[in-house]
Amino acid sequence: MRGELEGADWEALLAWRERGGPSPCEGSPLAELYGPLCAVPRGRPFAVAHLAQSLDGRIATVNGASQWLSGEADLLHAHRMRALADAILVGVGTVLSDDPQLTVRRCPGSNPVRVVIDPERRLDGTQGIFRDGAARTLIVTGEGRAQDGETLGLAEYVPVPRGPEGLDPRTIRDVLARRGLHWLFIEGGGVTISRFLKVGALDRLQITIAPVILGSGRPSIDLPEITDIREGLRPRVRHFPLGDDILVECIFHD
Repeated sequence: MRGELEGADWEALLAWRERGGPSPCEGSPLAELYGPLCAVPRGRPFAVAHLAQSLDGRIATVNGASQWLSGEADLLHAHRMRALADAILVGVGTVLSDDPQLTVRRCPGSNPVRVVIDPERRLDGTQGIFRDGAARTLIVTGEGRAQDGETLGLAEYVPVPRGPEGLDPRTIRDVLARRGLHWLFIEGGGVTISRFLKVGALDRLQITIAPVILGSGRPSIDLPEITDIREGLRPRVRHFPLGDDILVECIFHD
């Protein structure tokens, strides 16, 4: 019964997001978590990233295995975040290792535009997102690697100027905004999210902490080394239980 109530609240939140006015779910757990995200004005640049990690800060084993690290509640959360987004972004490594669908399947909502960041044009088009036609798909690559509008399967290349450290996440956000893609959900992997965080290109970062210790593996966030604790990022945070997991949302910009 609780799941049915939450499903109704979710659909009410989606409808409220479109029409505005007083929130119909004020005080509900879903409104507490998603209300501020639904309230972001249409057309306003906004980027939120999400990853799941172990208690010791790992997002995958050494060989890249990450499936089922977090639980069902976090998977549902990720799909709800997709439903809110104009576009979902992942790095080339995520596509090569997981071949994800990047669609909304666990909750009501529309599929976002799928954006893959592939600076060196490593993808060959055999992955499902380039063939399934489930949603519009863009491949962000470095200038000189593809022509604007060139295709790979059903996906379209979007060349982006290179900066001193490769493709600048802020430039990627600007290029996507010019295509009407303002509300961005960066879903992985850790390298891509770290690059957005490093240059201040995230408004929020959601980290779901699963009650497991891997002991080794790939780190969740990798930023330049610091020598003083005071140099670390200390955002405002919100906390939410997701089944046996804990979601910590870091707020960098309102």
